[in-house]
Amino acid sequence: MKLLLLAMGKTDSGALTSLMADFETRLKRYLPFEMESVPEIRIKGKISPQRQKQEEAAALLSRIKPTDTVWLLDEKGREFSSRQFSEQLQKAMNAGPKRLVLIIGGAYGHGDELSARANAKVSLSRMTFNHQVVRLLALEQLYRAFSILKGDPYHND
Repeated sequence: MKLLLLAMGKTDSGALTSLMADFETRLKRYLPFEMESVPEIRIKGKISPQRQKQEEAAALLSRIKPTDTVWLLDEKGREFSSRQFSEQLQKAMNAGPKRLVLIIGGAYGHGDELSARANAKVSLSRMTFNHQVVRLLALEQLYRAFSILKGDPYHND
C-alpha cells in the first residue's frame, strides 16, 4: 500500500519544513510515502467560508483516484490513542487498497463533497491547529503508528 498525505496550501516555516522532512524520511522506511500540497485557492474578492470549502474540496478531489481509501483529518473525527491509530492503519492495509490518502483541509475545514467521499474522519485532537502544524503532527503520528506495528522502540506506553 502507498500512503499519501494531501494538504491544502504550502508550509512556509523553515523550522516546520525541516521537522516534517525528518519524519517523512523516517516514514519512508516503512512503506511508500508521498506528501503533496495543493495550491491555495485564489479567487478575486471576498468569498464565503462555504464557497472556500467547496473550491478546496474540488481541488483535493481532483487528486484522488476512485480506488483510493480516503481519511480526512478533522477535529470532529474519531479520536484514537497512538496504538489504536496504528491498529486502524493495519486494518486499512489488510483491506488491500493500493493507496490510503490522508487529507488536511484548509482553514475552514472540508467541503461537503469531500466529506461525502471520505471513508473515515480521524481527529488528531479536539483542539484546532494551524494546518501547517497539523502536517507535522500527522507525520509524527504516522511514523509512531508504523513504528508500533513494526515493534520498533519509538513509542512508549
